[in-house]
Amino acid sequence: MNRRLLNILLSAFVIAAGCSYIVFRLVGNRISGAHQTTTRVLAAATDIKLGSVLRDNDLTTIDIAGALPKGAITRREDAIGRGVVSNLYSGEPILDSRLAAPGSGGGLAATIPQGMRASAVKVNDVVGVAGFVTPGMRVDVLISGNPPGASANQGPMVKTILQNIEVLSAGTDIQRDAEGKPQQVQVVNLLVTPQQAEVLSLASNETHIQLVLRNPLDTQLGTPPGTGMAQLFTDVVPPPKAVAVGHKAPTVVPASRSYMVEVFNGSKKTETKFPANEEKQ
Repeated sequence: MNRRLLNILLSAFVIAAGCSYIVFRLVGNRISGAHQTTTRVLAAATDIKLGSVLRDNDLTTIDIAGALPKGAITRREDAIGRGVVSNLYSGEPILDSRLAAPGSGGGLAATIPQGMRASAVKVNDVVGVAGFVTPGMRVDVLISGNPPGASANQGPMVKTILQNIEVLSAGTDIQRDAEGKPQQVQVVNLLVTPQQAEVLSLASNETHIQLVLRNPLDTQLGTPPGTGMAQLFTDVVPPPKAVAVGHKAPTVVPASRSYMVEVFNGSKKTETKFPANEEKQ
């Protein structure tokens, strides 16, 4: 065989072997990736609203490759019967932090963190910021009324009593009626501390309450001094007071009193006048 032909065949064999090795490695990596270990976890079979109690038909399973999300639930018995504290969406893995504690049930009570209270405030379209107050929003609570001991001329005052308060539910009841429809109620439930609940309860009975919507990212608490009715008109210049104009009595200048002294010097007579004030001095 020709030596030159032998070298060409040998080179072709080496190149083909190298290409085969590269293809083998690429295919092998893809096959190993396809056979990566997965874990089956519980997920929502449909959209589940806040406050609902999980049932067996609300759950399904999905496979997750790699590391599991923190708190992922893998057993049905660990989820069935527990209340949902935030909305779950179809296909979303169910995490322990999204469910209420076992035995606490569902509804609004299951969504209240330990140490906090849900305080109900009766609202209308104005107090409820025209429907823009929704669960999860942050509001300030203002009250208006006549302060105790204030004078009648002072008028009503407005004061901010609570700031950066979370809205727990608003506009519709957290539970649904027998037909599955929301129950319309004119109540906003605010998440407050026990001390704030006392303040809010007293304010609801004795004053008019107004909710003020705020940016959830704005957590700074201010110190508004409060505003009185009289302060709303401070920019109005009051009319000048009328001054009674009368005829001023003319000033009577008393006539100056004087004394005359006659001096006789022989047959010559001289008269000298002295004012009364000089005499006093």
